Amino acid sequence: MNPAGLPRELRLRLAGDFAALRTSSGRFGGRCFHLRYRPNGLGHARLGLAISKRVSKRAVERNRLKRLLRESFRQVRDQLPPVDVVVMAREQAAGLPGPELLIEAAALWRRLAAIQAASPHH
Repeated sequence: MNPAGLPRELRLRLAGDFAALRTSSGRFGGRCFHLRYRPNGLGHARLGLAISKRVSKRAVERNRLKRLLRESFRQVRDQLPPVDVVVMAREQAAGLPGPELLIEAAALWRRLAAIQAASPHH
C-alpha cells in the first residue's frame, strides 16, 4: 500500500464494527458529513467510511469523497481520542469542491478531538 494511505489497523473493515457504531455511539454532523463514534480501547482512532449511492450514483464521485476523508483523517489522527469513527456523506457533499469538503471534515475532527478533553475516563 502507498505510504500516504491508511494502514489497515487504522481502518474499520468488519461489518460488526460498523453495526456497533450504528447502535451505541455518540454522533454529530455538519452540512456534508455525519459522524458516529465510540471508544475502542485500542489507543488509537480507526476510521470507517459509508458513502452510499444515494450520495452520488457515480463511483468516481464517491471515491473522491473517500479519498478526501481518508487524507483529512490521516493528518489529524494523532490528535484524536481512541475511538472508532464512521463518517457518512450527505447528498450535499457530492459535487462540492475538495477544499470546501476538507474544511468541513476538519471541523468534525476538531469536535471529535474536543470530546477527548471532556471525557471523564481519559
